[in-house]
Amino acid sequence: MRDAYHEELDSIGEGLVDMARLVGSAIGRATTAILDADLKLAESVIAADEKVDDLQRELESRAIALLARQQPVATDLRIVVTSLRMSADLERSGDLAQHVAKLARLRFPNTAVPRDLHATILEMGQLAQRLMAKSGEVIITKDVDLALQLEQDDDAMDMLHRTLFQHLMDDRWKHGIETAVDVTLLGRYYERFADHAVSVAKRVVYLVTGEHADELAQQQDTVEGA
Repeated sequence: MRDAYHEELDSIGEGLVDMARLVGSAIGRATTAILDADLKLAESVIAADEKVDDLQRELESRAIALLARQQPVATDLRIVVTSLRMSADLERSGDLAQHVAKLARLRFPNTAVPRDLHATILEMGQLAQRLMAKSGEVIITKDVDLALQLEQDDDAMDMLHRTLFQHLMDDRWKHGIETAVDVTLLGRYYERFADHAVSVAKRVVYLVTGEHADELAQQQDTVEGA
């Protein structure tokens, strides 16, 4: 009976890894769609988000069933509750990738991104994909140090986000208001996607240690500074 219980716990973790893989792929493909004005690719990203939603609903059902049947305590309870929260982060990440693809579809056959910003948006998309891949690795390995690194990695996304705004605020901006709105939205989508990847990693820290990531990072800084 307990073996089946722990297998079910493990399967929830595997489901989270599947979600991370799907949304990481989605943001990469959505980035290609927005930069290349690829309507077919955009439509595939939009349609594929249903799989992410289905996985979240399935994980929620299994987690709630475990809570009802097994009444887990201590670490097992943290696994179930934290998994519910991670699945919500991952589902929202999928929505953000879908938003990028929908913007590509809206502007087709044109592109929403001016040529002089292609490199920045490409870098944001690639970084978002790497952050989510690292979050998936953290879910598998339960590596606290790797999880804490993600917040530092996210600083690069914040810098890219600021770069976009510098372009938008430049007096030499010549692409019009509609494009400015598109670029503003895209920057927000990628920035929030990265935030969700970091949130997933932070939740793994709590799952493993019982402490929140920010508190643990402060403790490490104190020890290193002593």
